[in-house]
Amino acid sequence: MEKVDAPYGYHGCPKSMDIKVDTKSLDFGELQSFFASIGEKTFRAKQVYQWMHEKLAESFDEMTNISKELRKKLDETCTLTCLKPVEILTSQIDKTQKYLFCLEDGNVVESVLMKYKHGNSVCISSQAGCRMGCRFCASGIGGLNRNLTVSEMLDEIYRIQKISGERVSNVVVMGTGEPLDNYKNMIKFIHMVSDEQGLNISQRNITLSTCGLVPQMRSLAEEGLQITLAVSLHASRQEKREALMPVAKKYRLEEVLDACRYYFEKTGRRITFEYSLIGGSNDSLEDADALYQLVKGLNCHINLIPVNPVKEREFVQSNKKVILDFKNKLEKCGINVTIRREMGQDINGACGQLRRSYIVAP
Repeated sequence: MEKVDAPYGYHGCPKSMDIKVDTKSLDFGELQSFFASIGEKTFRAKQVYQWMHEKLAESFDEMTNISKELRKKLDETCTLTCLKPVEILTSQIDKTQKYLFCLEDGNVVESVLMKYKHGNSVCISSQAGCRMGCRFCASGIGGLNRNLTVSEMLDEIYRIQKISGERVSNVVVMGTGEPLDNYKNMIKFIHMVSDEQGLNISQRNITLSTCGLVPQMRSLAEEGLQITLAVSLHASRQEKREALMPVAKKYRLEEVLDACRYYFEKTGRRITFEYSLIGGSNDSLEDADALYQLVKGLNCHINLIPVNPVKEREFVQSNKKVILDFKNKLEKCGINVTIRREMGQDINGACGQLRRSYIVAP
């Protein structure tokens, strides 16, 4: 049987039963239509939907309130995505957990469970690999293999909840991959993870990070969502940004900032700017002043990130005094700014590091 990579365009039963339906990627309405198309009562769709998205079933056989005949039919015509944990690392410093999951085709992705007093956050991947090629990031080494399906992104959260026994209240799409490069699946994922018939995570507790794909940012503003948009700047001048992020050669800083203003205008949601501080590269007081000039007048928050050293890259983390001076400079200008708390330092905390170590292992 061949597995459908994404369910879009689905309008009932597949013409060829050699193609299996990715049931966990179907929203509730699509699942109802599918059940009707195979001659089943649509109330069965609600039962199966609850098993997948509330009870986090790992197989159709677990769905004990539907008949054996229907379970067999589903097994023959559908897939039920369930990621397989390859490795789970737990920080001895802050109990952060990093998960390496194997996909059905052998690709691997990583996800992180971060525990805070206000609730648990999960950082998920949106792609296997990444084609953005940011110079300081481990995620893009090796390029992009493929987009993740809706079901695979959902199941990163589901497996973590089931394995850890911890309820997730916040989702950050900031792991491996560029979420807006997987736009169609990403929008559907947001709707499904915030669906009251599923995990019912508030959209205000969902953060999507982008390196600045301007057309998709503008489209996102039109979607009617209430998520937080986090934009990776990492430089306050065009030439420096181009040196760190190849995507900057296509979308200039002015275009990115205009898209941010448009997003705020359409949604009323404050923009978060991510700024990785790299020693001797983008961390001077002149850089801080240029950053202020760039974002002043925009309702925003700046999240300073001491860069995690990656062995394949030459970049180093700024020292603590430089980081504090940079923060203080922005605060004196009236900018809302924080330094990201470093989580899981002892377990390859940076995006892509665990996946990379697994891929290159002898």
